[in-house]
Amino acid sequence: MTEHITLTAEQVEAIGERFDAIRTRILNDLGEKDREYIYSIVRAQRGFEIAGRAMMYLPPLWPLAVGSLGVSKILDNMEIGHNVMHGQYDWMREPGLNSREFEWDTVCPADQWKHSHNYLHHTFTNVLDMDRDIGYGILRMAPEQKWHPYYLGNLAYASALMVFFQWGVMLHDLEAERIVKGERKWSDIKDLVRGMRRKAGRQVLKDYVLFPLLTGPLFPLTFAGNVSANLIRNLWTYSIIFCGHFPSGVQTFTKEETANETKGEWYVRQMLGSANIDGGKLFHIMSGNLSFQIEHHLFPDIPANRYPEIAAEVRAVCEEHGLPYNTGSLRAQLGSTWKKIAKLSLPNSWTKQEPELAVTIERAKAEDAAKKALAQAGWQRAAAREMVTA
Repeated sequence: MTEHITLTAEQVEAIGERFDAIRTRILNDLGEKDREYIYSIVRAQRGFEIAGRAMMYLPPLWPLAVGSLGVSKILDNMEIGHNVMHGQYDWMREPGLNSREFEWDTVCPADQWKHSHNYLHHTFTNVLDMDRDIGYGILRMAPEQKWHPYYLGNLAYASALMVFFQWGVMLHDLEAERIVKGERKWSDIKDLVRGMRRKAGRQVLKDYVLFPLLTGPLFPLTFAGNVSANLIRNLWTYSIIFCGHFPSGVQTFTKEETANETKGEWYVRQMLGSANIDGGKLFHIMSGNLSFQIEHHLFPDIPANRYPEIAAEVRAVCEEHGLPYNTGSLRAQLGSTWKKIAKLSLPNSWTKQEPELAVTIERAKAEDAAKKALAQAGWQRAAAREMVTA
């Protein structure tokens, strides 16, 4: 059974105004505590990396070395890299924390990730055939995606992507499925491939040649340790990201539904197309605060350490309008996500359809729509410019 909720155009715009006010309030309040927070995370990340590298010289401490390096790579990837490259700390004017200059400890070039993630994903969140994060060009993650026998391997493809996640993220901007179909030529991707080869080459040289060589006869142990640390980071980041985008209840949209979308409608789509994960302070830090994925999609340029303090306000807005605030434990969200991956490996007619929540937005009248379309075009162009250059 499908539950229906209808929002009037006035309600949607009121939601937009509420969220605009939250964003403005937080941005105006940024200051020393936010500066000290990110500095403390950077210090912790460097400390874990130095400790991990040092313990590699002591074979009995190998498990601790791997764990320390794994934590270092997670912090660099999640709470530092992801958030810095969203421009969350550009206001500090700190070269090492500037979105235009930052490069992270992973094989994906920062500039390519900012295009596929900051621009495509955050502009067109969960819009079919626009947001390539829906399945990453490999998986079937929405029942609206046409089924093909290829998707019988959904679980196997998801498992491989989880293990090699940093490489999957690197290849994401190639749009490999379009290359297979002949829709993209070498001339379209040669610059991307050059950037990938350059960045991946540096990472492979650092992790699998230089640092192992520095430990001399312990080369094999250090090599295995670096492989293990990267695996820990891949498994964790995959799990957090998939739990924020694909559990039961997260909705997808069509291009027709989002045509001429107002900013208020964009906010509503972000709420319906995201999910949170419950946890404590340390868990949220290790997730890059992407455990507050709803808040992140609403406010991608707000420092992520502020998401916990605004989560209650966001939830209240949802409850006031009868909208879901999708949250649950890591175990529950992860189980729901893998269940969906398995279910969508089969044709829709072979599986039982779960009850859904259908949200209908009453669009403004024609005379108002023209005015709003002009405003919409303005804020979308500005957002696109910010996301591409960030």
